[in-house]
Amino acid sequence: MHSFSIDTQWRRQLSISVITMGNRVPAYKPKSLQSTSMTWQPQRTYQECDAILCAPGMPHEIETRVIEGRVQKVYKNLWKSVRDLLVESASLHYDMPYIVYGNRRLTYGEVLVLSKKTAAVFRDSYNVGKGDRVAICSQNNPEYLIAFWACQFLGAVAVLINASLPFDPLLHCFQHTASTLILVDGERAARLLPAITTLRSLGAQAIIILDQTEPAPRLSDLRSWQDVQASYQEHNGSFAFPAVEPEDNCLIMFTSGTTGMPKGVLSTQRQFLTNIRNASVASSRATLRRGGSLTPPPKGPQKGMLVAVPLFHVSGCTSFSMMATAAGMKIVLTAKWDISEAVRLMRTENIRAGGGVPAMVSDLLQSPLAGQHPLEFFLFGGAPSADFLVGRAKIAFPDAILTHAFGSTETNAVAVSIAGEDYELRPSSTGIPCPVNDMIIVDESRKVVPHGVRGEVWLRGPNVITCYWNDTDATNKSLTKDGWFKTGDIGVIDSGGFLYIKDRIKDIIIRGGENIDSVSVENAIYLDDRISEVAAVGVPDERLGELVVAIVSVKSAFRGMVKESEIIEQCQRRLPRYAIPVMVLICDRPFELTPSGKIMKPPLREFARREWESRVKRGHTASSARL
Repeated sequence: MHSFSIDTQWRRQLSISVITMGNRVPAYKPKSLQSTSMTWQPQRTYQECDAILCAPGMPHEIETRVIEGRVQKVYKNLWKSVRDLLVESASLHYDMPYIVYGNRRLTYGEVLVLSKKTAAVFRDSYNVGKGDRVAICSQNNPEYLIAFWACQFLGAVAVLINASLPFDPLLHCFQHTASTLILVDGERAARLLPAITTLRSLGAQAIIILDQTEPAPRLSDLRSWQDVQASYQEHNGSFAFPAVEPEDNCLIMFTSGTTGMPKGVLSTQRQFLTNIRNASVASSRATLRRGGSLTPPPKGPQKGMLVAVPLFHVSGCTSFSMMATAAGMKIVLTAKWDISEAVRLMRTENIRAGGGVPAMVSDLLQSPLAGQHPLEFFLFGGAPSADFLVGRAKIAFPDAILTHAFGSTETNAVAVSIAGEDYELRPSSTGIPCPVNDMIIVDESRKVVPHGVRGEVWLRGPNVITCYWNDTDATNKSLTKDGWFKTGDIGVIDSGGFLYIKDRIKDIIIRGGENIDSVSVENAIYLDDRISEVAAVGVPDERLGELVVAIVSVKSAFRGMVKESEIIEQCQRRLPRYAIPVMVLICDRPFELTPSGKIMKPPLREFARREWESRVKRGHTASSARL
C-alpha cells in the first residue's frame, strides 16, 4: 500500500502531520551512509515544524469541519473543486508548457481551452452531466489528461481503469461502473470488440478511441477522438458549468478485490485534492528539521515532472500530475518506463525529481544521471524498497532530499511520509502521518495498541475514500462508521512516532508498483483441474520489490504429472504479464491449514523465498523443486 510523494514550489507547498512529539529526537548516526561518521541533531521538533507549516495563512492551515456527520481536520486553503485547480494554474501559467509528449507540446492555456471544448462535446453530443461516469482506459497520452479535465468541468465522475487488465476483469470494470461514455486507446478498443454490444446495452452513448497508434477497428460503434472533436458544432450561448462542491464525487479508481476482481474506489473532490497538500509533507518537514525556512524559491527555468507511471494509478494521476499542475510545472508524459528515454527527458526537460518504484530507483542509480544530474528530490514508493537503496541513492544524488511515503488508492495516495535525514536514519520506516491524518495500530481483538506493538494500521482523514463503488460488503469490511480505513497492513510505531510496515494481511503482492491480488493469480491456476490447492506469494527482488511465486498442491491422481512450465504457460494466457509467476513450486501433499481451514501462507512464503534465492544463485529460472 505504497505511493509516491514529491515537493512542489512554494505556492503549493504540501504540508505535514500534526503528531505530538514535544521532546527532541536524540542524535543518530546514519546507518545508510557508511562514510558518514558524524551524528545529526534536528534543529526543530516535529511539533515545532508543524506549528510553522500549519500556521494561519499558510497553504497547510487546518480547520475543523463536520463532513457527512464526522468531525474532521481539513486543509482550509484547498481548492473548492478539481477544475478550480486547472483554472487557477492556467491563469498563472497560461503560455507556459503544460503537457509534453513526444514531439507534442501543449501550454496551460491550450489545455484549458481544449478541456472546456471537450466538456462541451461530452455534454452536447453524449448527454454527459454532473455525476455521470466517463470511463478512461488507455496508456498515457495528452488526450487522457484532457478528457480527465473535461470531466471535472462538467462535474462528471472520471472512471480510471487499469489498461493492463486482461479481458474479464477489464470488462468487469466497465460493467460495474456503467459509464455514459467510454474512452479507450487503440489497443483497448481491439481488446473490447467482443463486448461492444454489452457495453452499449449498459448505457454507453459512445466508445471513442483516444489515439490512432493502431488502425481503429471498423465498427459504427467506435469513433476516433479526432473525428469527434472535428465534427462538433458549438452551440450558441455561453457554456454554463454546474456548481461543484468539495463533497461532490470526483473520480473512481480501481484496486484489487478479495474475489480477484477489481474494486471501484470512489473519491470526492476534497478527498482527491487533499493529496496535493499531503504530498509535500516529508520534504517540508526535512527542510524545517534542518533549521531552514520555507521562503519562496527564486524564479528560474520551468521545471518538469516526468510521469512514466500510468495515469490510471493513484501515483500517476493523484500525486505526480496534480502536483505538477499546482506548481506550474510541465508534465512530461511517457507511455511506459524506459530508462534511456527517462535519462534523455530528465536532462532536456529540466526534471529535478527522480525515483519511484524499486525498478525505477534501481535503474536511475545505475544510469548516467548518477553523480551528474542535479536532482532535488529522490522518491521511493509504489512498492517495498530494500533498505540499502536509500544509502545508494544518497551517494548517487548527494544533494537530493530522499523521500518515502505510505498510502493507497483508498487514501488518495499519501497519508504517512518521511524525508531527509530522518529517512536516512530510518530507511525501513514509512514516516509519520500528515497533518490532517490520524493513525492507530489495532490488534486482532480490536484494541488500539501502544507504540512498539504490532497490529493492523488504521488511517483516518479527509483523504480517505467515501466507499467502494456499489460494493457495500467491501466498504463495511474496510471502512468503519467513524471513518477509519483498515489498511490490511501489519505495522508498528516506534517511540518516536515513526511507522514501520512489517507484513500485509491482504496478501497483495507489489511488483514494480503493480498491485497484484494473490487471489487472482490463484484463481487462474485453479482452472487446471489437476490442482488441489494454490498459494500465490511474493518473494523479494532488488529491482522490482517483489516477484510472484505460486505454490501448488497436486491432486493425488496427478502426482508427478504436473510440470512447472505448464502452469506458467497457463498463467501467461490468463494473467497480465506482471502477475505471471516467475516460479511455480510443486507440492505432492496437502498444505498445512489453520483451524478455520485457511492455507497457512507464512511457511510457504518462507520456503518460496529460500528456493528463489537458491535459483538466483544457481542462475536457474526454473526447476522441479518439490515440497
